[in-house]
Amino acid sequence: MTAEPGGHELTTIVQPPRAPQPGKAPALVLLHGVGANETSLLGLTPRLDPRLTIISVRAPLELHPGGYGFFRVQFTPEPVIVPHEAEASRQMLIEFLPRLVRQHGIDPEKVFVLGFSQGAIIGASVALSRPDLVAGLVMLSGRILPEARPHFQPRDGLDHLPVFVGHGVADSKLGIHHGRASQALLAELGVQLTCREYDMGHEISPQELDDVNAWLSDRL
Repeated sequence: MTAEPGGHELTTIVQPPRAPQPGKAPALVLLHGVGANETSLLGLTPRLDPRLTIISVRAPLELHPGGYGFFRVQFTPEPVIVPHEAEASRQMLIEFLPRLVRQHGIDPEKVFVLGFSQGAIIGASVALSRPDLVAGLVMLSGRILPEARPHFQPRDGLDHLPVFVGHGVADSKLGIHHGRASQALLAELGVQLTCREYDMGHEISPQELDDVNAWLSDRL
């Protein structure tokens, strides 16, 4: 296991647009859950808008062979995290997003972030602290870290940020109360909020993915 996230370039898989348009392409950055890797969310991409450049990111901490995380966590009723790892990953992604824009010819005004589980958690920490880097946030089966709140922008800095929150009502890993608490906090923060709940567990259902794709397509 790497002791700290940081100190090296993040590993990515980049898929160019299936239906490229004139000019710079919009991008969707995929952030996986704990113990997964940069291949884990690629199965979603055939159902996503073909105009998007897809950039799937491997989290920086190796937890076991082939399994990575943005921070270590104990799945107790209220998950216990390693805060300095979460903060290091937040900072790393803040530095990384502008490099992605430059390296891949991305439209800097159209960089969307989609995170699942821990990826949603770290994605929220990035987007709510640096909304200038993100055109929209998709949080699937995640939560918002209390430890990250001191870094969040004030309400008038977030009122332009679109956020989609999706959560399963039968989620046994991050219960629906986490999704509903995220919804309440995001409403308080003043983002442009879309919330959906689904009859599923800790997963991404076809209906949720279709809803996410429609939400993204409306903003491209």
